[in-house]
Amino acid sequence: MSPLRVVFFGTAELACASLSALLESSAFTVAAIVTQPDRPKGRNLHPQPSAVKVLATGKPIPLLQPERARNEKFVQALREFEPGLMIVVAYGQILPGTLLELPRFGCLNVHASLLPKYRGAAPIQWSILNDERETGVTIMKMDEGLDTGDLLASQSTPITPADNAQTLQKRLARIGAGLLVKTVQEYVAGEVVPRKQPQTGASYARKINKDDGRLDWTQPARSLWNRVRALDPWPGTYAFLSAEPKPLLLKIWQAEVADRSSGSPGEIVESGRNGIVVACGQQSLRILSLQREGGRRMSAQEFLTGHSLVSGQRLA
Repeated sequence: MSPLRVVFFGTAELACASLSALLESSAFTVAAIVTQPDRPKGRNLHPQPSAVKVLATGKPIPLLQPERARNEKFVQALREFEPGLMIVVAYGQILPGTLLELPRFGCLNVHASLLPKYRGAAPIQWSILNDERETGVTIMKMDEGLDTGDLLASQSTPITPADNAQTLQKRLARIGAGLLVKTVQEYVAGEVVPRKQPQTGASYARKINKDDGRLDWTQPARSLWNRVRALDPWPGTYAFLSAEPKPLLLKIWQAEVADRSSGSPGEIVESGRNGIVVACGQQSLRILSLQREGGRRMSAQEFLTGHSLVSGQRLA
């Protein structure tokens, strides 16, 4: 049996493990790789390639970067590759029906949640934000809806207290890559029958923005702890320390829930070698690692060496 011709769509780091698995498998021929155009990033806003483009560079495989997947010239270009299947992982655009219907076996998506829960752009972050105990990966046959297609396979994994969005993404990427290669071969052989998503239990994981990083100290400490984990590495969580001549922006990178419950929300109730303890709506948050605006990440103990804090100062 000749290898299945595949066109791969992906942009974010999450997609790289799946692309690597397809490239390494003798069951597939990756006929083309599609990723988003280079986007301005960093302080100088220089155009930067996507993680998938970096992986694909130097490989003898056509690389396409359409501004819009609906572009007719792009759709025609894909037809010429004659794909048997298209696979989408963290691509960043909704594909039109003309593309979904192009391959013989349709278009499959590797989605980083247990569908129908957490449809949308940021399932990893929202699973941590919402204090879920587990999440997983789903292989889905795509339709024109937002992550509403028929299900082929899924695999779960626990969310541990040590996880943040970065560690969880890496684990889900590995799980998704293995599940993808196995499921595609079974699907093409007719051994997997797509099944409709359940009508109940659906939720939407909207895109994360920078404002989501602002810590609201009136919330319970556990909620803030989850937020710190969920938004690492991007956009990171932050608060403003009361100081003269103006408040000091602090990014909070690592924290834990502390039992201490005295003080009003946002009040620093302790600072020392064990961290900076801030009162919350319930319990307190112990800050373990932070970063001053324009500075580097450091432990709370390192920060306190150059910044004396006193009980009663506030974070807002």
